[in-house]
Amino acid sequence: MNLFSPAEIARNYINVGKGKVNTPIPKMLLLAVMAGAFIALGGVGATTAAVGVQPASVGKLMGACIFPGGLTMVLLAGSELFTGNCLLTVPLLEKEIKLSGMLKNWVVVYVGNFIGGILVAAGVVYSHQISLFDNGMAVSVISAAAGKCALSFTDALIRGIFCNFLVCIAVWVSFAAKDVAGKIIGLFFPIMIFVVCGFEHSVANMYYIGAGLFAKGIPEYAQAAADAGVNLDVLTWGNFLGTNLIPVTIGNIIGGGICVGCVYWFLYLRKKDEK
Repeated sequence: MNLFSPAEIARNYINVGKGKVNTPIPKMLLLAVMAGAFIALGGVGATTAAVGVQPASVGKLMGACIFPGGLTMVLLAGSELFTGNCLLTVPLLEKEIKLSGMLKNWVVVYVGNFIGGILVAAGVVYSHQISLFDNGMAVSVISAAAGKCALSFTDALIRGIFCNFLVCIAVWVSFAAKDVAGKIIGLFFPIMIFVVCGFEHSVANMYYIGAGLFAKGIPEYAQAAADAGVNLDVLTWGNFLGTNLIPVTIGNIIGGGICVGCVYWFLYLRKKDEK
């Protein structure tokens, strides 16, 4: 067959994970910056498409169909994404990597993803790309960021779990394919589902909220958002990091690392004599 079975994917990911953990830190960081930029550019494309379409529900669906381009670039162009790397729990449980190695990867990749996402956010705002549709895109960017910063801890946590469950399933399914077309098709639908449902992705939020904060600092964009009824007071760096990123990141680790990684290790790799 032109695909790997779930058990084969689990075995194959052990070597993938070992390679990720053993990557030199400078290279790991740069690969992570690339991944952060890829996911951010997927977000830019999704928002640009969605804002110009009415009704809003159709625009959201269109944006959800474009966003998977970000993960496509991550997986096929070569980069390191924190949310996908939550699957490192598989080789960890198989005792092929150490906890310290996994945590090192998570920290370095998370920082790199943040740098990549923030750089793209600054680029699209200060190039005035978000002035499209008579500042309609700027309003959408600020509104989305404010909405994310207004979530309760519990809401952000649970949405983060659902999100990375789907993202890691998308990665897992893409690993089943032996050709490029199969990988793209395999990852598309789980990512589309998480976006259209409005679940929370920590790396994507590094771009989305970062862009909203930068846009808020430009008077014409801030005024347009205020006129549209957006609560600008909730959009702060403190809420970005504390109210959103912390619970969403915890949720992403649970959703990807435990609900996918640990479960599939148990199903396909756990030895019968292990308790």
